[in-house]
Amino acid sequence: MGTPGGGSALTVALCTSACAAGNFKYAGAEYGGECFCGNTIANGGGPAPDGDTYCNMLCNGNNGEYCGGPNRLDLYEDTTIPTSTISSSSSTVPTPTSTVLPTGWTYKGCYVDGLAGRILAHQRPDTPTLTIPSCIGACVSAGYTAAGLEYGVQCFCGNDLRNGGVLAPSETECAMPCAGNAAEICGGSNRMSIYANGELVVYQPPAPQTTGLPGNWEYEGCLFDVQDNRSLMYLITLTENTAETCLSLCSEYGYGAAGMEYGNECWCGDMKTVEEAGAQMMPEADCNMPCAGDPQLICGAGGRITFYTWGGAPLNGWDFPTGAAAGEYRFLIGGVVVPLITTPGINGKVTFLEKYGTGAPNTTGAYEFDPFFDDDFENAWREMHVSSDVFCAAGLTLPDRAGRQLNIGGWANLDTYGVRLYWPDGQPGTPGVNDWHENKNTLLLQAGRWYPTAMMMTNGSILVVGGQVGANGAPVPNLEILPKPVGGYVKHCDWLERTDPYNLYPYLAVLPTGDIFVAYYNEARILDESTLDTARTLPNIPASVDDPNGGRTYPFEGTAVLMPQSPPYTQPLEIMICGGSNPGPEIGIDNCVSIQPEVEEAEWVIERMPSKRVVTCMTALPDGTYLILNGGQQGVAGFATLNQPNRNAVLYDPTKPRHFRMSVMANTTINRLYHSEAVLLDDGRVLVSGSDPQDPRFENLGEEYRVEAFLPPYLLNGSPRPSFVITDRDWAYGDAVTFTVSLPGSTANMKVSLLAAVSSTHGNSMGQRTIFPAFTCTSATSCMVTAPPNVHVAPPAWWQMFVLYNGTPSHAAWVRIGGDPAGLGDWPATGGFSLPGVGPV
Repeated sequence: MGTPGGGSALTVALCTSACAAGNFKYAGAEYGGECFCGNTIANGGGPAPDGDTYCNMLCNGNNGEYCGGPNRLDLYEDTTIPTSTISSSSSTVPTPTSTVLPTGWTYKGCYVDGLAGRILAHQRPDTPTLTIPSCIGACVSAGYTAAGLEYGVQCFCGNDLRNGGVLAPSETECAMPCAGNAAEICGGSNRMSIYANGELVVYQPPAPQTTGLPGNWEYEGCLFDVQDNRSLMYLITLTENTAETCLSLCSEYGYGAAGMEYGNECWCGDMKTVEEAGAQMMPEADCNMPCAGDPQLICGAGGRITFYTWGGAPLNGWDFPTGAAAGEYRFLIGGVVVPLITTPGINGKVTFLEKYGTGAPNTTGAYEFDPFFDDDFENAWREMHVSSDVFCAAGLTLPDRAGRQLNIGGWANLDTYGVRLYWPDGQPGTPGVNDWHENKNTLLLQAGRWYPTAMMMTNGSILVVGGQVGANGAPVPNLEILPKPVGGYVKHCDWLERTDPYNLYPYLAVLPTGDIFVAYYNEARILDESTLDTARTLPNIPASVDDPNGGRTYPFEGTAVLMPQSPPYTQPLEIMICGGSNPGPEIGIDNCVSIQPEVEEAEWVIERMPSKRVVTCMTALPDGTYLILNGGQQGVAGFATLNQPNRNAVLYDPTKPRHFRMSVMANTTINRLYHSEAVLLDDGRVLVSGSDPQDPRFENLGEEYRVEAFLPPYLLNGSPRPSFVITDRDWAYGDAVTFTVSLPGSTANMKVSLLAAVSSTHGNSMGQRTIFPAFTCTSATSCMVTAPPNVHVAPPAWWQMFVLYNGTPSHAAWVRIGGDPAGLGDWPATGGFSLPGVGPV
């Protein structure tokens, strides 16, 4: 019986009212959305032998009441209407088939419906004009290959018969005339007249898959689930949903609790949320919906999850160190600006660059911080100047003999073409005098760029990639080279144009076997280092388990690093990207992904993080670990677009087994959101600064001037620091360079690390690279380090050299590796710039 709103809105009241309006004595609700009326109880119907057990389906229109179940009616009687004793007969015998069927369609017989559930999956609205051609036509239009007619007014569609449909003992059991043509038969009571195009496939009654499950998944049962208190966190709708498909996806992303609901829904999560929701196991029969990908398997039901958990060894695990082993945030000093770009210099200091317009009105846009005076505000900060807006520019430290810092791009108009240079001078405790220098009349980019990335190439020139015109403008989907080649060179990239605006601040890296890695939005590729053409396209970068469209670069903004390299430098380089966000609800991504791009057919490996993180930073540490910090858990990069600050730090140790590499470290008390940064100081501390969200949800719009230091465990374990002296600070590839050490013990417990100079902004540590070079010691104090072998293993750069003893680092000494092959020391030749020249350091 049709009811207002159809089956999807059925309630007990709607069904009984409809039957009463038709002057029927009985009303029955079945399958949560079907209403039946009549004046007699026919075909041997009666009370179910198991009582109310299987009348367990909630009404589609009211989940506070039940509307029958599989092959079960909740029956209601109108006692004001007498029981009917009317009998009927017909002078004509209707035929089961229509005179004309569509090409390929044939009558398959009278089938029993409802023994274990509906035998055709898709019911159309009841109609008083039903005929065989109208039902088949409706099914054909909807793309189905099978049609069934029942009760004279019901039409069902599908591509197969489900729930073990069998032929009725006698064809005469399909004896109800079609409501729209009494000369045709349209099934009977729990009997379907079945028609199909081609062979008819029959599937047996579905059951939950309990054996042959992927990995270590184990079946638990039928789990209660409600919309306002979900048992599991992440929903993926799968047209081919099965236990195999769903569980494999969940475990790939690190989730150890999973299940299927409503046939086509896959849910992933953790037992923690199941327990927090108070979800209880329900009777097995409550989960009764076939899987969308296999009708012989059960995939939950409405408000019910066919539930599985991961058994055996856990999918992942995080350490939770305490005390000194958790590291420590310490307030370092009050700041003078909120920096959006921080760059450690070879003079032992750190430059801070700020954008115009959101900071204090009397600042100069640039300052230099001297950690020697971290307890002396007046002497810690040296005022510097920029003459254009560096908002969302890019930065590098050049391999010239002075280690000049380069800043390119900017906010709008001519500022987006800006090329700015600073020659670091002074030393810790001694102020410098040099300042930023730019000349818009003589030195500009070829294309204005907002949110570009810069990278040192192996020939010593600078690759500049992407960006926008400025101020949320059109894309700049091309590459250019600095210094500008004769005649200029700008290369268009369709992959940048196609993925705008989600590809800003892409991640770049020189690969040890040659060529250049680039990751942008949710894609990655390898560029030929000579032509900058695409050499190979890599697999798309995974995002969240529930959204493949999530991204890793601005505005979804994760962070990326290169894993350590070591002799003999034959191991493929691994690149890791952590965090990011998704379109729509903009939920932060809770995983890191890694790839070895030089390996043919390489795939991304997903490692789950302890928490979601977007607008995040990651800092390489001298012991080969990586500190993940800053950001929030919901939103994207931008002003007033990030929420749920993530104040926890995470330490990633690539020497531990995969999926067990992360430790949950200390928490800060300061929100570090949009425009927050983190860089490594020469003493092994991590300098944490900034936060400029301009968000009224936070005090003072979230503007954060305080500067912190994060002390990794290696500075808190009580171990004395090693020290060393090196006089040769200008290395050629393969050089053997002597140095002297002072250690608390044997050189057997010593390591040497090299960390390339970085400029950090928006989660992109431009220039980052970590190498553990070979070294030998001929005595307790005399050692020799071997420089990396070539420009692909270690592109020309300045590097922080550390000596470590039992993991505790010395203070760094800056060394140059690879020289200045492009002669940047003589660039730019015009515009009044101070030039260090070329030659040895």
